[in-house]
Amino acid sequence: MTAKLITDKLHRDTLAVRQAVERSQYGENSEALFLTSGYVQPSAEASARRFAGDEDGFTYGRYGNPTVASFEQRLAALEGAEAAISTASGMSAILMMCMGLLKAGDHVICSHSMFGSTIKLIGSDLAKFGVQSSFVPQTDATAWKAAIRPNTKLLFAETPTNPMTDVCDIRALADIAHASGALLAVDNCFATPALQRPMALGADIVMHSGTKYLDGQGRVMAGALCASHDLVTQTFLPVLKSAGMTLAPFNAWVVLKGLETLDIRMQAQSARALALAQWLQEHPAVARVHYPGLPSHPQHALAMAQQSNCGGAVLSFEVKAADADVARQRAFHVLDTLQTLSLSTNLGDTKTLLAHPASTSHGRLTPAQREIAGVSQGLIRVAVGLEHIADIQADLDRGLFSL
Repeated sequence: MTAKLITDKLHRDTLAVRQAVERSQYGENSEALFLTSGYVQPSAEASARRFAGDEDGFTYGRYGNPTVASFEQRLAALEGAEAAISTASGMSAILMMCMGLLKAGDHVICSHSMFGSTIKLIGSDLAKFGVQSSFVPQTDATAWKAAIRPNTKLLFAETPTNPMTDVCDIRALADIAHASGALLAVDNCFATPALQRPMALGADIVMHSGTKYLDGQGRVMAGALCASHDLVTQTFLPVLKSAGMTLAPFNAWVVLKGLETLDIRMQAQSARALALAQWLQEHPAVARVHYPGLPSHPQHALAMAQQSNCGGAVLSFEVKAADADVARQRAFHVLDTLQTLSLSTNLGDTKTLLAHPASTSHGRLTPAQREIAGVSQGLIRVAVGLEHIADIQADLDRGLFSL
């Protein structure tokens, strides 16, 4: 569907509130929500051309929708991509990417410290269909290069990672991938295009869970891939049409409107996250804080260069404990004493959300996999929201002080 703006002449802040499909004949200022599963065709010939892909036009709800197209155009514009394609969730976007790019016998390289469900999908579920995978240290470009095989088709990185906030060198991984004829995909959920644009650093594909910061208020689920026009239309769209991991129009409309405030939310939440990380770093009950905005973070300089000099809105910290059992008990105690903040495994909300990764997002991994990823029993992830920083600190201090 034709876009209504020339994106290379406008600032991203403007694109975030203006990029969409053309207005309808009614001239609505807020983008319309089109709730329809089918479309009336002007003629049989036009219908045939549209289904064949020879003419622009909507044919069936599983294939496309004007509201969904507006979300895709806006996200692509923010990421600096030629095109985007949306899905029902972030994990379905990863599945679509893998189904489109990989076949039995192909090889994909990922980081040890990626999101637990991503490790499970690629390392276990896709292995049943003959897709080979290797997992390497997130920050060691030499290890990524050493893992390359003749059949390597994809390098998939998440930066910063969930929940350890490890940062990889996107440009270095892009060079490694391209030198071997592979593609580089980057999960940009934590940073979002407000802070980081992986395609400008050489990435071929950018993956999003729109459920997180793109929506921004924890309302709906959504996913997307940003890439070249050819990859979207020739590789990913056929999978979407067959498999049906389609984004619902209502969810697309919610996330579309969420993009309008993405930049100001990310700046405000990141500022609170930095203040909280600095406070936690000095707390006597805290053993270690993981946050790219802290000079103590191993990839601090790289993060500041890649992420618009901003650490993002997610951090994690480890409580002090003598062993794993005690660490788990103490982490649970901190979470169970919350009165203002929320115990929730989601992130990207305006409300501050805390989770225990070892028993939730990474609970399906083996103890060895969690150890390699650095996910200890005393680790707590904090996705910082928009509450006043003093209230966030006070709610955490209640549990930490009583350990």
